[in-house]
Amino acid sequence: MLELKNISKTYEGRLLLDDITFAVQAGETVCLLGASGSGKSTLLRMIAGLESPENGRILFDHIDLASTPAHLRDFGLVFQDYGLFPHLNIFDNIAFGLKMRKLPAPEINLRVTSLLKQMDLAGFEKRKVTDLSGGEQQRVALARALATRPRLLMFDEPLGALDRSLKEGLQKELRSILRKAGIPAIYVTHDQDEAFTLADRILLLHEGKIIRAGTPAEIWSNPGSAWAARFLNAGNVIEGAFVSPDKIKTAVGVFPLKCRHKHSKGQRISLLLKQSNEIGEEELRLKVEDVLFKQDQFEVRLRGGIIVHLKDAPKTGQTIRVRVKVRCLE
Repeated sequence: MLELKNISKTYEGRLLLDDITFAVQAGETVCLLGASGSGKSTLLRMIAGLESPENGRILFDHIDLASTPAHLRDFGLVFQDYGLFPHLNIFDNIAFGLKMRKLPAPEINLRVTSLLKQMDLAGFEKRKVTDLSGGEQQRVALARALATRPRLLMFDEPLGALDRSLKEGLQKELRSILRKAGIPAIYVTHDQDEAFTLADRILLLHEGKIIRAGTPAEIWSNPGSAWAARFLNAGNVIEGAFVSPDKIKTAVGVFPLKCRHKHSKGQRISLLLKQSNEIGEEELRLKVEDVLFKQDQFEVRLRGGIIVHLKDAPKTGQTIRVRVKVRCLE
C-alpha cells in the first residue's frame, strides 16, 4: 500500500501542494484529476523519487521512501511522450528493464512474448518503434512498465497525445489490463472522461489541495463545490440568494433548500441543477434560446444559461418544462 502523509511543496514562492494525504490500496487505480498547474505531475514525481517534498512522508508498505532512490523503488512509470528508445526494436524496448536486472534469457523471452500477446502486438517484435502508431507506441510503453512486475504503476497523462477515437479505445483496454494485472496504480490526467473510465477512486486537485475524493459515481452525483461542478461539467451551476430554509431565490425560479450547510438570510450560494426525469423533482418553465445537435440528442440552451439535453428538438423561442434535481454546493 502506498501512503502519502501531509505532503507540501512550494514553487517560486507559491504553495504548489498543500498538506496532501491519501493512500492507494492493493490493486486499486487512483486518478489524480485536475487542471494544469494543480500539482498533479509534481506529486507523481515525488512518488517516483524524482523530486522531494518539503514536508510530509511517502511510504510503501509502511516503509518511508525518503532514503530510497528512484531506481530502487520498483515503480513503473508511463509518460505521455512514451519514453521509448528509438534505436531499439519493440522486443528490446520491452525487455530493457529485464536485461538491466540481469534476468535469464528464457525468462525475458517468456515475459516479453506474453506481454506482446496481451497488448495485441504479437508478431511486432522486430519492428522499430518509430514505425508504430501513437496507440501502438503507448502499448509498448505500458508493456515495458509491466515487464518488471513493479509494485506500483504511475501514469502521467499517457493518452494526452492521442486523438479522441483512439483515446477512447485505449481507455477501455487500459482499464482491462490494470484489472488483470492487479497492480496498484496512480493515473494523472486533466481529462474527466479518462478519470471516470479508469478510476476506482478519484482525487480532485485544485490549487494544491484535494478538494473532493470518492468513487466516480460519488463525485459525479455530488461534486461538493461550484468549482468542481463546473470543472466536471456535472450540471448547471447557478447563483441564488438564501431567503429562508425552504426558499432560495434565483434568476430561473425559487427552490426549496436541501443541504447540510448553515446559511444566513441574503447570503449568496451556489446551486447545482441536474436534469432529471423523476416525478417530484423541481420543475423549470423556461424559454428556449438555442438548439444544438449533439449526435443522438439535442443540447438546448434555456433562459438564464441553463443547458439541458433532449431527444427531440424544440423550437427557438418556445417555452418548455424540464425537471431538475437541485443540490446546494459549498
